[in-house]
Amino acid sequence: MKAQKKQRTRDEVIVRTSLLGIAANVFLSASKAAVGLLAHSIAVVLDAVNNLSDALSSVITIIGTKLAGRKPDAKHPLGHGRIEYISAMLVSAIVLYAGVTAMVESVKKIIKPEPADYSVLTLVILALAVVVKLLLGGYVKRTGKKVNSTSLVASGSDALFDAILSGSVLLSAAIYMLFHVSLEAYVGVLISVFILKAGVEMLLDTMNELLGKRVDRELLDDIRKTICKDPDVHGAYDLILHSYGPERYVGSAHVEIDDTMTADEIDLMERRIAESVYAQHGVIMTGIGIYSRNTQDDAVREIRSNLMHIVQAAPGVLQIHGFYADTEKKTIQMDVILDFALEDRQKVFEEICRDVQQAYPDYTVRMTLDIDF
Repeated sequence: MKAQKKQRTRDEVIVRTSLLGIAANVFLSASKAAVGLLAHSIAVVLDAVNNLSDALSSVITIIGTKLAGRKPDAKHPLGHGRIEYISAMLVSAIVLYAGVTAMVESVKKIIKPEPADYSVLTLVILALAVVVKLLLGGYVKRTGKKVNSTSLVASGSDALFDAILSGSVLLSAAIYMLFHVSLEAYVGVLISVFILKAGVEMLLDTMNELLGKRVDRELLDDIRKTICKDPDVHGAYDLILHSYGPERYVGSAHVEIDDTMTADEIDLMERRIAESVYAQHGVIMTGIGIYSRNTQDDAVREIRSNLMHIVQAAPGVLQIHGFYADTEKKTIQMDVILDFALEDRQKVFEEICRDVQQAYPDYTVRMTLDIDF
């Protein structure tokens, strides 16, 4: 219930913030379009078009949020949260289209320039637009980070860029009025470059989400801490989260427990962990694997201690887990996580395996090069 309430609150914040963005951008777009047409300024008109595309982006964000909030069904048992990524891609496409259009029109004006006719009213409206965009951009971006909305963060960043671009238009208008030097077509090119840059960055961010980028480290650490708070857990490893939209995760993990626990005790522990993780983080734990920790064999504990020293002496070792040794069958198993920054992770891993095998030649050693999730 706590996670569902948090999701509803998040959706309401996104919609409310997007509506504010729509109102502000429509007002700015209408004002700039009127001023730009009266002054025959391509830079001001393109700035107005940019604001209109921002308003359209906010509309798509609202629609995407509403669709993403639909209840799970037979075809989509884990919900529709990934629709937000699709809406973010549509926003990126709109921004890119606006950038290409702005570039084409600006180049045309460079080839065939038209004299502008700025007034004091033009400067006042552009100055107000800069202030509004700065306030709006800062607010939307902060809100987006707070509720983990890629679309809102992108919209906020775009609005801050718009403030800079509107400032450049204001500057070019002031220069024209003071020195009769027309820079507006070149400012239009500058605007289009910034718009295209923002569109590409938004598209790449969304593609990273769809490809499966690394989950926020802070969230992973918090979930591990929650799991490790259980009295029967000695460590949490291999925590993997699959995203089904912003703030919608399904996960699995391995936990290390004493080898003396019964099936009933393990079952109760897994239920406690799943309930705690969902209540505190809104993450559904679909699987909790077990690593058995030997508590009764002194020989195994000595082997574990020796191997920890051997493996940790290698460069780039981040973690060792999943240790299991059978002194009767002469087998040793363990997982090793190596830093991705190593030039040749596979070579380092093979050297570790060789060192462990040399230390215990009578044992069959099975080691796994695990991934740092």
